[in-house]
Amino acid sequence: MKTKSFWLCFGGTALGIAMLQAAEPASPPTPPPGQVLVSAVPPAPASVGPKIQFATPVYDFVKTKAGDPIKHVFYFTNVGDATLELSNVRPGCGCTTTGEWTKKVEPGNTGSIPIQVATVNFNGPVVKTVNVDSNDKTQPSTVLQIKGTIWRPIEVNPQLAYMNIVADAPENASSTVKIINNTEEPMTVSPPESNNKQFKAEIKTVQPGKEFELVVKPVPPLTPGSIQGQITVKTTSTNMPLITVSTFANVQAAVTVTPTQITLPGGPLGTITKPTITIQNNGTNSVQLSDATVNAKGVDLSLAEPQPGKLFTATLSFPQGFEMGQGEKVEFEVKTTHPQFPVIKVPVVQLPKPALPPVAPVTPVGAPAKPSASLGPITPPPVPAPARASK
Repeated sequence: MKTKSFWLCFGGTALGIAMLQAAEPASPPTPPPGQVLVSAVPPAPASVGPKIQFATPVYDFVKTKAGDPIKHVFYFTNVGDATLELSNVRPGCGCTTTGEWTKKVEPGNTGSIPIQVATVNFNGPVVKTVNVDSNDKTQPSTVLQIKGTIWRPIEVNPQLAYMNIVADAPENASSTVKIINNTEEPMTVSPPESNNKQFKAEIKTVQPGKEFELVVKPVPPLTPGSIQGQITVKTTSTNMPLITVSTFANVQAAVTVTPTQITLPGGPLGTITKPTITIQNNGTNSVQLSDATVNAKGVDLSLAEPQPGKLFTATLSFPQGFEMGQGEKVEFEVKTTHPQFPVIKVPVVQLPKPALPPVAPVTPVGAPAKPSASLGPITPPPVPAPARASK
């Protein structure tokens, strides 16, 4: 009756028909002959497995003083449906260490990883990483990060005064170390002291109470080689009452020759041999070479100047069959305009002849072989006596 009233109310119009059809529940479709209609059932959710999730994978400590360790604990949760296992926690460098971290976490539970960073050797912005390995197939390795700025109350930069020095021009060498007071209290410094007389130092004030420069210079005369020492500066700062700066100088000879000796293979030479000598002028003044010679017969010599006044190459050509006589002294010699090196000499030596292997004696064809002396005389075996016939 409700359907009929609805029809009459709308007077059998098309709108009434549409509303009537919408009001009636749709009948299920009829399957074709021989087939059965199966309703669609949503599949069961797949297994997620273990899954690691950190509350925050990045820790920003903002700012801390050098020497104060950074300590932080990273917390993580197993949001999966199987046991989460951590196989390893790998800090990115030796200054970062881990405490006792959680090895296994059941679904829904939480674990922790304590981390500590040593800051004594750092200054300025730093970023440290830690890799966490687990049985989470979607992310078997998770990277944690610790970042921030490490500051020093008294900043010394660099902490090593290093110099490359040419022996004939030490006055051109120096090394500058900056000393900066980052605290609010003003600081004063005393005159520097050196434990090596071949170094001297002075303090220059850039900003009173806040910034200074320590200038280190060598004291001539200097011999080629390495020189080490320490410069100490006393301050009024309680954070660093004594500043120590290590000093190191590499002193080069004004002129270097490579090699210092030429070694030839054993003679007579099987092929032409052409060794090269390099002469390097490390000084500031230009150098000229002249009268290059080799006191050996048949040896050719050519002198080149790749860098005028600074770099020279001498090529010696020893002919095939060259052999130095017993006690013969052979050397390369060249004159220079450098006052400390008026003549450069490079000796030439030759290795001894290789020893020949012993030659075995040859036995002529058809000659009887000589018995070996080590075997001694050969004695024929005894002949047995004939046996007697029995009576």
